[in-house]
Formats: sequence, C-alpha cells, structure tokens
Amino acid sequence: MKTICLYFEIHQNIHLKRYRFFDIGTDHYYYDDYENERSIDETAEKSYIPALQTLLEMAQENKGYFKCAMSLSGCTIELLEIHAPHVLDLICQLYDTGCLEIVSEPYSHGLSSLANERCFREEVKHLCEKVESIFGCQPKVFRNSCSIYTDEIGRMVADLGFKGMLTEGAKHILGWKSPHFVYNCAMAPKLKLLLRDNRLSEDISFRFNDYNWDEYPLFADRYMDWIAQLPEEEEEIINLFMELCALGIWQPLSSNILEFMKALPNEARKRGIKFATPSEICRNVKSVGPLNVSDPISWVDEERDVSPWLGNVMQREAYQKLYTVADRVLICNDRKLKQDWDYLQASNNFRFMSTKPGSENAYRGIYDSPYDAFTNYMNIISDFITRVNNLYPDLDNEQLSPLMTTIRNQEDELDRKDKEIEKLQKTIQILKSKTKKAKK
Repeated sequence: MKTICLYFEIHQNIHLKRYRFFDIGTDHYYYDDYENERSIDETAEKSYIPALQTLLEMAQENKGYFKCAMSLSGCTIELLEIHAPHVLDLICQLYDTGCLEIVSEPYSHGLSSLANERCFREEVKHLCEKVESIFGCQPKVFRNSCSIYTDEIGRMVADLGFKGMLTEGAKHILGWKSPHFVYNCAMAPKLKLLLRDNRLSEDISFRFNDYNWDEYPLFADRYMDWIAQLPEEEEEIINLFMELCALGIWQPLSSNILEFMKALPNEARKRGIKFATPSEICRNVKSVGPLNVSDPISWVDEERDVSPWLGNVMQREAYQKLYTVADRVLICNDRKLKQDWDYLQASNNFRFMSTKPGSENAYRGIYDSPYDAFTNYMNIISDFITRVNNLYPDLDNEQLSPLMTTIRNQEDELDRKDKEIEKLQKTIQILKSKTKKAKK
C-alpha cells in the first residue's frame, strides 16, 4: 500500500539591521525590529494561520487517517511567541488532534552541522527542550536545516538518539534508485532515512499556480492519480516535504491552494493510499539498504548541494569567521551573547550573499546586493567576535584547545552513562513485567 508522509518546515529569519563600520564596538544590538514584526505578521496572516486552520479541519474531518509532520526553528518560535502567539496556539491544537508529529532541527536553522559537531549537538538539544516545553514531547525524528545531509551528519544525528531523518532525494545521489523507499545512514545503520520526492513536492510548492506549467490547473484527483499510478512495489513511501509558507505565500490563497490540500485526504482514501508520520514509517518499514552521501546535499536549487549558502568566497569567509569563536561561545554563560549566536547562524544570512545565476531577483531582505549583505554581516560579526573575545581576554587558542577536549570527554562520559541508565530502566521494566506474569 502506498503511504504519503507529509511534512512542513516553519522558519523565519531574524532580520539584521543596517550596521555601519563605525557602529562596531559601540552598538551591540543587531536587529531590525520593524522588519521582523512586519514580516512575521504578514506571513502569519497570509500563510500560517489559514494553512494551519485548513490542516486542523483536515485532521478533524479525517480522524485517525490524515497525518502530517512539522518542524519549527528556535528563531521562529521566539518570533511567534512575541508577535504571533496565535500561530503557536493553532499548532498546539493540531498536535492535540493526534495527527501531527513534531520533528526536530537545529535551533538556529543554521549550518553548524557542517562546521562544529559540539555546536550542532547543543543546538539540537536546545530545540528539543523548547519543543518539550511547548508540546510536551521529545522529537524522535530529525530534519537538518534546508535538509542538508551527509553520512557524517547522519552519524551525529544517530548519536543524539534519533530513529530517523528527513532529507532530499537528490538524483545525483540516488542514481537509478527510487526515493520511494526507506534507506539507512551508511555510518549509522539504525538511523533510517526518508527521502523527499522533489517533483511531487514542488508540483505543490512551486508549480501549482504557474500558468505556463503543462499540468496547470492541477486538481487533487489528478495529483492522487499520479501517486496511485507509480510503479507497484512491496513498500512505497511518497515523501512530500515543503515549507508551510508555500501555502499562502509562494502559492497565494487566490490560487485555491488550500481547497486543493483539503481535497487530498478524500482522493487518497478512494485510491487506497494512506498517510503516516515519519516515526510511524521508521518504526514499521524496513530499510532497503544504506545510502552513501559523502558530500553535502540539500533541497535547494537544481544542484541540491550547499552552494546557495557556501558557493562563493564571501559566503565562505563569513561562515568561517563566524565559527572561529564557536567553542568560546559554547562555554560562556552570557545569555544575550548566546541569543545573538543563534540568530547570526541562521542560513538566510548566508543565502542573502549568493551570487549564483538566477539569484539576481531573489529575496534579500534589506540588502541591495549580495555584496551589501556581506559587508553588513561582516560588520556585525566583527563586533560580535570582539564581545566574545572580551569574555576570555587571557585565554588563547592553545589554552582553549585542552579545555574543550576535557569538556568533550566529560560530555561523552555523561552520554554513555545516560545510555546505561536507559538500558537499566528498560531491564527493570522487563523484570517487573515478568514478575507480574509469574505472580498470576
């Protein structure tokens, strides 16, 4: 039986303000409050609220049948808490129906998985704590910023205790293989991988309202026919991953995108197609084998790599400069500094600097060009690094290295103890169960 795994990403960048060279050392507030409030309010009104209300209706009308997954970056949660708490209320209502699974991701929606493992681990734990405080659950499945994945990232995710991970079904990685099966990480076989079907996902998120598209206008019955007509296999998973703002922003409400979404469960049921959450798939479907990914893949652009964020010299210089102080930030207790660290890591900051062909008309926030974005960001980074270094004026890199090694060793020891405790707790539960049965 064919199964649809429907996942939505919710991420909004914290916009930086115009920061001049002469502000370095005198102004430590980096954000455009007006633009942050305006953009989150606009996105909530045009997309998040109507889209979530539609998903809630779908869940209520198709109890136990319709299911989906969602992840929120920590930066977005903070914006929503301040400016649009009603969006979080709607997500909580959707979660309470039992149809929604919350998926984890890095708190900043940044590139730490490529730069610093300890930073990455801290981000993921931070996000999981935030999710538990809001929804009362611990995520079991992970999806990296922009679906970035390598074998090494998979190994780190498995070490954090996740059972599955969502990523891109990149053609140059799959070759003749299909994205409609469950695979596993080559370096951590227990971590299952769910791969996005980019064509079917982007038929909704990118092409739905394109008058020049051969399939326009697209209706739910025809879309489900495409899925139903996929080659019959023993197990077939169709992973439809997209940003939630595709419903209302990329595809305006006037295109009837929400009516299309509402019709999907009924059309799927007619064709014997079911919905499942990522955790259910990871639990019930066996992997067909490892997926080898040595170089990073993502779900962005035709290349499906990390060139949108690290494709030119400016982007790489900004990225490398930021992570030179990663270890120092992680051992500090300055809450404001750590919050700035989260916001400055966000991947959008590097995307604004892209010079790739086709990026000329891309959204750049307050910036006039990629060079403008680079200059502004580097001014802010210069001030930020100075603040970090001022916390440790007598600590050079040679002294920092053994300190970080000690901290990492202590963390590894604590992780091992946590795993041992978990095993012992399971053993105790088994023994209690056997004791009860013996008494009967």
